[in-house]
Amino acid sequence: MKLTVCIGSSCHIKGSRHVVEKFKQLIDENNLSDKVNFAGAFCTGNCQQGVCVTIDDNFYSVTPDTAEEFFKTHIASVIK
Repeated sequence: MKLTVCIGSSCHIKGSRHVVEKFKQLIDENNLSDKVNFAGAFCTGNCQQGVCVTIDDNFYSVTPDTAEEFFKTHIASVIK
């Protein structure tokens, strides 16, 4: 699974650093580093949507407050 978080200026202002930190923590806690290719990307062109996250080719909008639930629903439950 390829997980990408936008770290462009608009998403940074909306909390992408916190989303990245939370995802890194959850990937480690769930021992998924060998199953999740985690990367940052500059502007994905969806600046109005909040922190832009893509899983493979699917786009999602995530906030620091929803990052953990998003991870559980869209990443951990799909991989395990």
